[in-house]
Amino acid sequence: MQSPWRAAFSPRGASAPLGGFRPWLLAAILLAGCLHAADEWPQFRGNPQLTGVATGAVPGTLKLLWTYEAGDGIQSSAAIADGTVYVGVESADLLAIDLATGKLRWKYRAQDGIDESSPLVHDGVVYVGDIAGTLHAVRAADGKALWTFKTESEIRSSPVISGDRLFIGSYDGNLYCLSVKDGKVLWKFTTSSYVHATPAIAGGLIYIAGCDEIFRGLRIADGKEMFHFDSGGYTGASPAIEGPWAFFGTFNNDVAGADLSRKRIAWRYENPLRQFPFYSSAAVAGDRVVVGGRDKVVHCLNAKTGKAVWTFATRARVDSSPAIAGERVYVGSNDGRFYVLDLATGKKVWEFEAGAPLSASPAIAGGRVVIGSQDGKLYCFGA
Repeated sequence: MQSPWRAAFSPRGASAPLGGFRPWLLAAILLAGCLHAADEWPQFRGNPQLTGVATGAVPGTLKLLWTYEAGDGIQSSAAIADGTVYVGVESADLLAIDLATGKLRWKYRAQDGIDESSPLVHDGVVYVGDIAGTLHAVRAADGKALWTFKTESEIRSSPVISGDRLFIGSYDGNLYCLSVKDGKVLWKFTTSSYVHATPAIAGGLIYIAGCDEIFRGLRIADGKEMFHFDSGGYTGASPAIEGPWAFFGTFNNDVAGADLSRKRIAWRYENPLRQFPFYSSAAVAGDRVVVGGRDKVVHCLNAKTGKAVWTFATRARVDSSPAIAGERVYVGSNDGRFYVLDLATGKKVWEFEAGAPLSASPAIAGGRVVIGSQDGKLYCFGA
């Protein structure tokens, strides 16, 4: 699709009578273009802080716009940039699909299956990890391979970027800092267990909630550990950073709110009725923390106190990480349903029955919501 800028200054545009030119109209076009460019979901959880909050609006009433048959299970969460959806498939395919039509643009074959690692799109390049432990850098325009980097074990973590540096965790126990340009190692930090979760970036630090039950803040520049504290449990969820706070669930059946300024856990939340792990990554908007649990429930907590604001029960575990757009929460469940909930009350606004578990997380951009299912279907909802 031609950009507003190119349309305004293309040869065809120049042939229009100058008397019809309106400066305010050009300003509006350029503003709309800027707003559209910002309305993207370029990585897991939407942004480097992993807050799961969309920058654009979603229509009040949704319907299924298209379905793409990927041919194998989808647990990777989609990225959306420049009108294209990028998603990994367990068959080892990285797919680029037109957001407007659901048509395949290109397909790239990774070394092995793409499981939970979710694509990152940055400066015309798509990055994703596979179960063979290889990180792939692929040209977004046509799917051409640019470079690969091999770790010593599988990659389930999703890549994140700060400046010219890319970060990825591996089951070999390392968090790697790589050059965006060529994949060369700039530094690595070794933990005592798998690095499963996606790292979060804020304020010059990169944060990892580890399978070694340690929460760390590392300096982006050189990987120096600036602090660490006991997270209180094996952690598969990625941390969401909001100001001086981090929020993440654990396999110790609780959600932790960490005060980063004091470098300690400030509160813990447990379902008072049922004890199950929290594998879903939290979404944070204002004073609300929303997270799915393996207790089959979506929980909304007060960010400062960890007290429950509301809960919403599904029919199976909720490993999907919620996304927030405006006053609504979007989340999948392993009961095969996609739910839209009211952020203030937790009441169900809408649901869609996919018929297969939805453990991937929704991506939101351009007024559309995209989520994949374990039976290989990619769904796009909009108005």
